[in-house]
Amino acid sequence: MDRLLRGCHPAVSFSYFALVIACAMFFMHPLCLALSLLGAGCCAAQLVGGRGLRQRIVWLLPMALLAALVNPAFVHQGATILTYFPSGNPLTLESILYGCASGVLLAAVVLWFVCVTDVITSDKVVYLFGRIIPALSLLLSMTLRFVPQFTRRLRTVAQAQRRLGRDTGRGSVRRRLREAMRVFSIVVTWSLESGLIAADSMRGRGYGLPGRTAFALYRLDRRDAAMLLWLGFCGLYLLGGALAGGLAFQYYPLLSAGAVTPLTVSFFAVYGLLCFTPVLVDGASRRLYLTRKGGDHHA
Repeated sequence: MDRLLRGCHPAVSFSYFALVIACAMFFMHPLCLALSLLGAGCCAAQLVGGRGLRQRIVWLLPMALLAALVNPAFVHQGATILTYFPSGNPLTLESILYGCASGVLLAAVVLWFVCVTDVITSDKVVYLFGRIIPALSLLLSMTLRFVPQFTRRLRTVAQAQRRLGRDTGRGSVRRRLREAMRVFSIVVTWSLESGLIAADSMRGRGYGLPGRTAFALYRLDRRDAAMLLWLGFCGLYLLGGALAGGLAFQYYPLLSAGAVTPLTVSFFAVYGLLCFTPVLVDGASRRLYLTRKGGDHHA
């Protein structure tokens, strides 16, 4: 996984995540949603670990459940009426299933973005977009690092304040709120000051000026080129499948999907391979490494 995502060329990782997130947002077929969610979950588990994935699932499940409940409460389309609300509006099977699909879509997209924030670091953003859109690339770079940096500073300041006898977890509610606001104010001031210093430093180094050169550690090798070709094939094949209606699924007014043919099956197969590409390639790389290591050991 490190070689394919964290250690690959930034163009490869950016292209992969852009493709899978776009597909996750536009393909509402239940099988596509399931493949996207499972692929994102497996990818996130290998990148942030099982414990990190569980921590994110704790707040992701209520969010997805809320999205699933909101749709039938406010959308009353559909031909299959199950019951009626006290207001007289119908509760339909189609609205419930569309709400569930929306919840799965939200969960899948959030998990893919968990992978994005772990793989595409601020230096990769600057490398990809620094020459094309320097102002936006700097903004994206600072945004990606803001949340983890803010969290680290919050822990540091809270620990320092605790040593001074200003613990946010002790005393009356009023005292704890006052100490928490003090910690928050210090961290916000610290972050704003760091942002100004970073902006002045980048301006002093000529960031964004025409003709400015950039030092890059990234080189596009043959495996990166092969991955780009694979992503290009998947993107074009799935685009053809979407235009042909092979990946379509209708929720309103009745549930309906396209006919199951070998061609439509191939669309879903390619989409599944795309979603699980990091896991499959990482597994193949590990088996190859163990095989070579075993061969060297016997030799």
